[in-house]
Amino acid sequence: MWIINTVWSIPTVLLVFAIVIALGRSINVIYLAVGLTLWVEVARLVRGQVIEIRNKDFVKAASALGYGVNRILYQHILRNLIGPLTVVCAANFAIAILIEAGLSYLGFGVQPPTPSLGNMLNENYAYVLGGKVFLAVIPAIVIMLLVLAFNLAGNSLRDVFDIKKSH
Repeated sequence: MWIINTVWSIPTVLLVFAIVIALGRSINVIYLAVGLTLWVEVARLVRGQVIEIRNKDFVKAASALGYGVNRILYQHILRNLIGPLTVVCAANFAIAILIEAGLSYLGFGVQPPTPSLGNMLNENYAYVLGGKVFLAVIPAIVIMLLVLAFNLAGNSLRDVFDIKKSH
């Protein structure tokens, strides 16, 4: 938890900037930087959920019945963990899209000719003053729709995997 809290105390965008500046502006470095910053929320959620679930009566009952650790882990703890974990992972994908687009918009992300919505937004921003607003609005709308889609997909998957609602 000490490592998780230490990494969590550093602002995500600042840590991504530092990693990208230190290692370069390739798409693999962006993946690495985003991955190294967004794992903390998932780790905190998993730890908290596992601690909460392992103290539930049904886990204690399974242990009292002599079920093995693997069976309790897979049948009871992981099945209850999938819903919240799916929502956080989908939200992290949405955040990763925003971070990459923001880095590319500011010139710290992937470099052309690698396609990026942030690069498209940056390149077409000058057309706004020329009256061609749609050239800058289209990449912004695509970013918005991608983020919305990941959030809605995460919420839908949470409902699918929620074993409390299943019959």
